[in-house]
Order: sequence, then structure tokens, then C-alpha cells
Amino acid sequence: MTATHNETAAGLRPYKLLEGRFHRLAALNEAAGMLHWDMAAMMPPGGAETRAEQLAQLRLVCHEILADPAMAGLLGEAESRREELDPWAASNLHEMRRQWIHATALEPRLVEALSRASSRCEGIWREARPASDFAKVAPALGELLALVREAAAAKAARLGGGLYEALLDEYEPGGKTASIDAVFDDLAGFLPELRAKALEAQMRRPAPLAAKGPFPTARQKALGERLMATVGFDFDHGRLDTSLHPFCGGTPDDVRITTRYDESDFASALMGVLHETGHALYERGLPQPWRYQPVGQARGMGIHESQSLLMEMQACRSKPFLAHLAPLLAEAFGHDDPAFTAENLLALYWRVKPGFIRVDADEVTYPSHVILRYRLERALIEGRMEIADLPAAWNEGMESLLGIRPPSDREGCLQDIHWYDGAFGYFPTYTLGAMTAAQLFDAAGRADPEIPARLGHGDFKPLLGWLRTHVHGLASSLPASEILTRATGRPLDAGVFKRHLERRYLHQA
Repeated sequence: MTATHNETAAGLRPYKLLEGRFHRLAALNEAAGMLHWDMAAMMPPGGAETRAEQLAQLRLVCHEILADPAMAGLLGEAESRREELDPWAASNLHEMRRQWIHATALEPRLVEALSRASSRCEGIWREARPASDFAKVAPALGELLALVREAAAAKAARLGGGLYEALLDEYEPGGKTASIDAVFDDLAGFLPELRAKALEAQMRRPAPLAAKGPFPTARQKALGERLMATVGFDFDHGRLDTSLHPFCGGTPDDVRITTRYDESDFASALMGVLHETGHALYERGLPQPWRYQPVGQARGMGIHESQSLLMEMQACRSKPFLAHLAPLLAEAFGHDDPAFTAENLLALYWRVKPGFIRVDADEVTYPSHVILRYRLERALIEGRMEIADLPAAWNEGMESLLGIRPPSDREGCLQDIHWYDGAFGYFPTYTLGAMTAAQLFDAAGRADPEIPARLGHGDFKPLLGWLRTHVHGLASSLPASEILTRATGRPLDAGVFKRHLERRYLHQA
């Protein structure tokens, strides 16, 4: 063994120690994720207090791993020998530093308090939402917001930038409010005219036929699972369940997705399943060799949301796929229903109709839902609005952006779980994801012009293969902007998204 090799081995030792610590951290975070899935999908209500304690202690242990005083020295030593690392290991070290900064900005007391407050507030929200009782959850949300503001201030002091950006960075690394404001202001100016034109064009076409219900939950689930398999979901490594709010959780080797069912409307659950399956496919496609390391994890929520919206909106609402779907719906719910034709499904799934619920929104109105939430949560974090003002501000914002006013808080500020679970700074990623999805799907189709036709045969392999290569397999080895630029040949371009909306909703192409 040469001296040079000895020196290299000694230089890599701090990095290898870091890998071991982050492996443990990732496994513990996965355990917390599974407990959270169980809380949402399976746990009886009486277990809430115990589950909050379990999650609080797990999160505290995870924080202690990152906040260990030895971590700073290990990171410094490893970074001093960065040139000896291969590109993936160097990117991993960069992500380790980023996670360490986020964690050590918060005192253990605040980490534990945030966990407990989030679990408590979410539990109350689960009772308040069905009852449309914002007053019931408002005190808990106020306590949680105070802690989130405290965390934002602590992180901003370490990261630089404003309070909101400090929270945004956790979900969209490097995200800036100035760029989001520019994109969202542009969309807010573009969408009303597009919406008006789309509604006018719809008036000139025959109204779509409504499918005849009821649609039994068991049949909806069976069809959802059939389509999950078609898209590429591996049931040896995941499952579908029911929860109050659809989500994707679990681990890359055990992906848990949920939806909610309405026996009078099959479309919401079905598209919700396909949406969450997009998330699941991304998780399953992350590189196995880096399974328990930061670089092997998803590259921010903008990319994550792009994968769900690409599957739901770009692929599964395309003309070819809807033609494939039509006979499957007739088989599942009734062969003699004239609503289950490809032409009628096109009219149903490409219909623009401003509504109150974000997860049920069409592509044209969806960004307005996100813009509203972004503006409200930023005002809350920056102290320009208090919790008591939220219901009225929400209703006024909906009227301004979409011309409708929710009849109750259930359809308004109580509809989403995010704030009640402490997830402030998340919402912009939905529309950033929609724009990214349009750009990626466009690039995939240009790279392989057969992809759209293959969707019409229920064959997602070419599309999924392209995504595995250009997105999933890269994980967090590159910034999101570079992943997108390499895959599509350009940075994020709102023009691609706008042209997609105009083609589909004005020209029916």
C-alpha cells in the first residue's frame, strides 16, 4: 500500500463517517414517514396523542444526529479533501452540508415543540374540516404559526434572505421569492383571459354527458390499481389506501399512496391515484446505490410535483390515453353508459370550470389556487396577516383570482392539510411543478415521437424510461435548474406551459 493511497484513505475517512451517520438519519426519517402514513391512513383516533409523542421523539433523535458537535468538524475535514471525491460523492457532501445548516439553525427545544404542535394541529384539523369549523383549529394553528415563524427567523439568520425564503429552501433548494413573484404575477395576468376564452369555446360545443353513478368504492379502487400497474407502479414495493387528504409517503422500497373516494364522482379519486402514482414512480426510480444518502433523495418538491403532474395532467389526460381509458371505464362501471366514449371523456377531462377545491381543479384554474395560497402563507409568515384574518382573506382572494367565493371554510381555508401540519413554504412548488411537467413532457415527446401513441396502447415504458434517465436517476446530484436544462435544453420557460394550455383548452389539440 503506497503512501499516497494511505493519505487518500485518511482523507476519505471523515466522509465515510458522515455517510454512516446520514445512513442512520435516513432510516430514522423513513420510520417517521411510515408512522405518519399510518396516522393518516390506518390509526384509530385514540392513538393521536401517543403517535405525536413517537414522532416528536424520532424527530428529536434525528435532530441530535445532525446537531452533534462532531458534525461540523467532519464536514470541514471532508470538504477540505473534496477534490478526491467522485462527482456523486461531492454532490452528496454538498447536500449533507445543506441539511446540517437547516437542522443546526434550530434548537432541540424548537424541533420538539414544532413536532408536537404539528401533530396536535393536524389532529384537530381532521375534526374541524368536515365540520367546517375554523374556530376549532384556529388556536392550535396560531400556536403552530408562532413556532414556524421562530424557525424561519432562525434559518434566515443562517441561510441569508427573508423569512419565507428560509422555509421555501427546505422544499425548493435555492428558491427565491423574486423569481416566484415574477412567474406568478405573469401567470395571474395571463390566466383570466385564457380562462374566459376557454369558457367561451366550451359554450359553442355540446356539453359533455355526465356518467351515471353510483360508482362503488371497491370498483373505483380496483380500476385505480389496474391503472397504477399500467403506468408502472410495482405492487411488490407499494400499496394504495384511503385517507382524508391524498398523498404519497413511505419509502422508495415501500411506497404508500392514498386517495379519497366519492361514489357520485369517480374522476376525482381516479386522477388523484394517477397523480400520486407519479410521485411514487419518482421515489422508486431514485438510484439504489445512494438509497440512504442525501444525494439519493428527491431533488426538491418542484421536481417531485412535476412528476405527479406530468403523469396526471400531461400523460393521463392526453387524447391517446383517454381513448385507452374509455373502454376500461365502461368495463368497470357499465358498458351501456354513453358517457364512456373517448370523445366524451375528452370533453369531461378538458373542461374548464372554476371550483373551490384545489385537488379537483382543472389545469387552467389550478395555478390560481396555488398563487392564492402562496400569497397568503407568505403574508402569515412575514407578519402581514394573522390567523384570525385567514378565512376572509382566503375568500376575497378566491373571488379576485377565480371569481367565486367559497360557501364555507371547508371549501376554503380548511381544505388543505399543509399549514395544519406545519408545511409552510410548500405551495409554490405545485405550479413550478406544473410548468416543469409541461416542459419535460414536451422534451420527452421530441426525443421519442412515439411516446404519445404508445400511451394510447397503455404503454408507459418509453415515457418512464426517459424520465428514469433524465430525472429520476439523477436524484439530488444536480440542482433542479440544471436537471431541467439538461433534459429539455432550456431553463424553466413559462412559454411552454402557456402554449400547452392554449393548445389543449382553446384548440383542443
